Amino acid sequence: MFSKITSILQHAVEALAPSLPLQEDFVYHWKAITHYYIETSDDKAPVTDTNIPSHLEQMLEILTQEERERDSGETGPCMEYLLHHKILETLYTLGKADVGNKDQKVILLYIVGSVNFGFSLVTFLDQKLIRLCGEVLAGPTENEEIQFLCIVCAKLKQDPYLVDFFLENKTKKPKPKDPGGSQMLKDNTLTLDTGQSLTKDLIDPQEESAAAAAASTFSPTTNNNSNNYNLVSSLLNLTRSPDGRIVVKACEGLMLLVSLPEPAATKYLTENAELCELLTERLVSFYKALPQSMDPLDIEMVESVNWGLDVYNLKEDAAVFTGKRALISFLSWLDYCDQLIKEAHKAAAAVLAKAVKERFFVSVMEPQLMQTSEVGILTSTALLNRIIRQVTSEALLREMVFFLLGEDGELETSPMSVHYPLRHRLIEHCDHLSDEISISTLRLFEQLIQKPNQHILHSLILCSLEERNYLENKPQEERETLENGQFHDAIDLEEDPLFGDEGPTDSRPPNSDWFSLSPLQSPDHPKNDVKTEVHKIVNSFLCLVPDEAKSSYQVEGTGYDTYLRDAHRQFKDFCGVCLHWDWRGNPKPFEKCNLDLPFFEGHFLKVLFDRMGRILDQPYDVNLQVTAVLSKLSLLPHPHLNEYLLDPYINLAPGCRSLFSVIVRVVGDLMMRIQRIPDFTPKLLLVRKRLLGLEPEGITIDHVTLLEGVIVLEEFCKELAAIAFVKYHTASSSSL
Repeated sequence: MFSKITSILQHAVEALAPSLPLQEDFVYHWKAITHYYIETSDDKAPVTDTNIPSHLEQMLEILTQEERERDSGETGPCMEYLLHHKILETLYTLGKADVGNKDQKVILLYIVGSVNFGFSLVTFLDQKLIRLCGEVLAGPTENEEIQFLCIVCAKLKQDPYLVDFFLENKTKKPKPKDPGGSQMLKDNTLTLDTGQSLTKDLIDPQEESAAAAAASTFSPTTNNNSNNYNLVSSLLNLTRSPDGRIVVKACEGLMLLVSLPEPAATKYLTENAELCELLTERLVSFYKALPQSMDPLDIEMVESVNWGLDVYNLKEDAAVFTGKRALISFLSWLDYCDQLIKEAHKAAAAVLAKAVKERFFVSVMEPQLMQTSEVGILTSTALLNRIIRQVTSEALLREMVFFLLGEDGELETSPMSVHYPLRHRLIEHCDHLSDEISISTLRLFEQLIQKPNQHILHSLILCSLEERNYLENKPQEERETLENGQFHDAIDLEEDPLFGDEGPTDSRPPNSDWFSLSPLQSPDHPKNDVKTEVHKIVNSFLCLVPDEAKSSYQVEGTGYDTYLRDAHRQFKDFCGVCLHWDWRGNPKPFEKCNLDLPFFEGHFLKVLFDRMGRILDQPYDVNLQVTAVLSKLSLLPHPHLNEYLLDPYINLAPGCRSLFSVIVRVVGDLMMRIQRIPDFTPKLLLVRKRLLGLEPEGITIDHVTLLEGVIVLEEFCKELAAIAFVKYHTASSSSL
């Protein structure tokens, strides 16, 4: 009953006093505000004690209602009035002129609300209004300022073509003299960047008086920087705020702006150094704040970092390890740089990434990596490994790879050739006197070769194998064959002289293009022969270690099947990374190869093969890392790597070695050592169980390094066999 009475009374009031048209109502509220500034005698009275907040709310509601009632993109009379009378800039200037902090917030909140709903308003915003944001760090209106700027950025993301309105013209028209007006009025009657001029008759006399009153207490700072992108400048200012929330929002705004496809905005970002300086200077400062010495394991194991989301807990961070907070801050900013470059327009991304390379990697990291202090090398290498793992943007990854390996990818002719000193030094560190440095650097390369960048693999490995000059140069047609299809100098695996000084390299049948991505089929190589060949290859690796040196069959869960599952998953991942690279299914034809060119496996493979040859004399952790890198290389779906790393029957040229030939020499050395170690097999089994945690540490076992090396060797051969089988199986399935 009461609600019905209220409804009747409301309709009666509306009938007696109908509401004003929206425009009249809007003008009424605006004039009420300007009247306050004209008539007030106490300019220190806070706005919150007046009716101004109520009038502003009513104006915002009117604009919202008008926007709802009109077609999308159509400007109504109230919006036209607000734009032509530069109400937003006048309000902001009035708010800046007032003493009370709450006054500025009230007015800024109105501006934020206006921009938030009215996209057409964005195109008419005056540059001065944007420039005023971020002028005072830790100011009382910082939150409203960043909210305003982020809304503008979000609107621009929706309609990028409007970005031209936010680039200041190189030349400004001279300000007209106005003897009867104020400085603020002159500022308000300037030509907008949109090219629309405001004439004198559009300015209400009361508004002019209000502006004059404000000008007596406030003089805005002018920005004489022509052709400026004020949105970027204001956001950059706010990234220096002591309030972390403001910094995150400013960074979000910058990320929106760099992704705009408009040429004018991209041109500014690529020519102006402000953004590059922000990224690189902060990255350098965070890096220099790190301790000089850090445990590589701490660096590797610190939790994943996403910019803007890390939680500060200085007490807990310090308790975990010294420098954790500094490390998280560095990795967080690195993540922001990476994401910003990933989102940026291609041209802007290239410039930003190059700046990071020159100002951070070359200027700061390179001296750290080239130093002679083992502690410094260890820390900087572990940090670089973490950086490589974290970078995902194509442009930044490319520049980082150029920094590490050089841009040319020149063919190495000998171990002494040094085309790029940093690359040479890093590869040398894989065989450093310090095992810790060797392990850390090997981990770095393991991480690097898994990145989606073709230059890495070409520079480190493939350029050395491109001509296939590791193969015997003698034409196949000149070699006599037996009835079973084998060459006269070929010997079955079981009869191979594996342990001779000359090795088995001259007694192998030639490669038959097994498990290429499109298995070769011809009268000489029918499909079933290829299948037979791959089984021989798998068995070659599985049978390579002699029975007396095997121990895995006596321990549950260490069989070949586990490696098959892992190889299938990892090979699928590598194929995804290499999907769009120009890697032919079959090796380069002999007639197109320069087989007379002297073969050198390349500095990187040389160091890996050298370390593999010493597997019986190296610490267990070093051996694990060497074999981890070699297995990753073997997983790559390139036909020359298939041939050079995984084909035991490759017909090597004199003086050349392959991965299989290196392992064969290790096995030959092992067979001679086994004879000198009593109870070799029981000791080997005990060491394996201790490594697996199945046996407690007890009596000291002699030759433990050798025994651990034998275990790694056995597991590595099973892994290579699994990789060979998975590669063939995948290739033959895809060819059906």
